[in-house]
Amino acid sequence: MKGDGVQHRIAIIGVGAIAGMHARAIGDLVGVELAAGSCRTESKGRQFAEQHGCRWYDDTVMMLEKEAPDVVTICTPSGAHLEPLRACAQRGIHVLCEKPLEITTSRVDEMIRLAQDGEVVLGGIFPSRFNPVVAAVHNAAAAGRFGLVAAVSSYVPWWRDDAYYAPQRWQGTMALDGGGAMMNQSIHGVDMLQWIASSRGENPVTEAFAFTAQRGHNQELIEVEDTAVAVMRFADGSLGQLLGATSMYPGSLKRFQIAGRDGMAEILEDELITWQFRTEQETDEEIRARFSTATKTGGGASDPMAIDYSNHTRNIGAFLDALDGRSELMLDGTEARKSVSIVEAIYESAQSGRAVAPR
Repeated sequence: MKGDGVQHRIAIIGVGAIAGMHARAIGDLVGVELAAGSCRTESKGRQFAEQHGCRWYDDTVMMLEKEAPDVVTICTPSGAHLEPLRACAQRGIHVLCEKPLEITTSRVDEMIRLAQDGEVVLGGIFPSRFNPVVAAVHNAAAAGRFGLVAAVSSYVPWWRDDAYYAPQRWQGTMALDGGGAMMNQSIHGVDMLQWIASSRGENPVTEAFAFTAQRGHNQELIEVEDTAVAVMRFADGSLGQLLGATSMYPGSLKRFQIAGRDGMAEILEDELITWQFRTEQETDEEIRARFSTATKTGGGASDPMAIDYSNHTRNIGAFLDALDGRSELMLDGTEARKSVSIVEAIYESAQSGRAVAPR
């Protein structure tokens, strides 16, 4: 039941590490209550409930039936997003799902279909889109300020130690991770790249060519790549570059760059290090001042939890605003699907040795 002043009651499915960020983000939103979380491990579930002031269930369906939330966020391993979505769609519960939406486009398509059949809204979590400095670059691209774009690049030169891929964990497995550094860590960069490059309404990537490798972790530890590089061609003729790695000790800050005939923008983690255009506008100096003094952090370079959750807060808040009719939903299932289709093309290219068009 919703209490006074509560517009949305949210439950979290899967209370692993990322769920803590969701819980803190939900706690920062006005008129939103975290009702419960589900997890099969009792010690983990009870600790989560105590820490975040909610209830814990060892059965997701029981939680949905007893708590009747109007929104759920899915925080299970990547390859276990489809079934929780199915349970929510059958009960008319809206779903906001962590990245990637699922590990194959066929599973993503099934999620989209189930949401449509259940008349529920399906949204994706890509918090980088809600980073104000990334939004500034996106808006500049949409306004055509870079002119004829030459190249867009995303680099994620990270490190994960062997404990991250320990045998009891799902990370590094094909069944639940669906891939390695590109599908898990670097998919944020993939989404940023295609979102900013397609800001003028174009179909983002027309073909990709890639290589993948295991360089920092051997085959006995992981089933997937820990190093991937890819080049892409966009519909407008511009080119793209991607680096995704968890093999580069000690890890370094992620970097994004877009440049063309009339300008260049470059982001190092959350800091705007380049903002230069052929034609200066009145707001440019203000933008440089605002985003060139970002707090210096390690980001997720070597620690996946060393990430500011404020963009998750904005991501979840935007989803709820869309449900309430205050704004359009920027990141629905169809939009969140794009990054998975690009990563699929990258993996197919690495296996086949030829350029592949995302489907």
